[in-house]
Amino acid sequence: MKIEGKNISVIAFAVLSMPLVMSATALAASGDVSNVEDFIRSVIKVIASLAGLIATGFFVVGGFGYITSSGRPEYLDRAKRTILYSAIGLAITIAAFVISNIVTTLAKNAFGS
Repeated sequence: MKIEGKNISVIAFAVLSMPLVMSATALAASGDVSNVEDFIRSVIKVIASLAGLIATGFFVVGGFGYITSSGRPEYLDRAKRTILYSAIGLAITIAAFVISNIVTTLAKNAFGS
């Protein structure tokens, strides 16, 4: 019995595709919305905490620059801007944290838990 090249490729394809055809059905695990909600809340808390730490660091840098400016206007102005921008950043971070909590609470009430 002589096997030609075309027959070998058909046999190889059939053998290699058998695991795909004969495999068991894989179904997705049941999703729980509260797990996703908890994950998103924890990510938001971590990001807000890091942003708060960074803003605190810039407050310290700005305060140190303000104290050590020795009345030089350019250094004093730079320190004031650093403190102002860190305060704005901290306010934005707190507002984003509050808004995200409000949105997740509204979504939880709307879609159920």
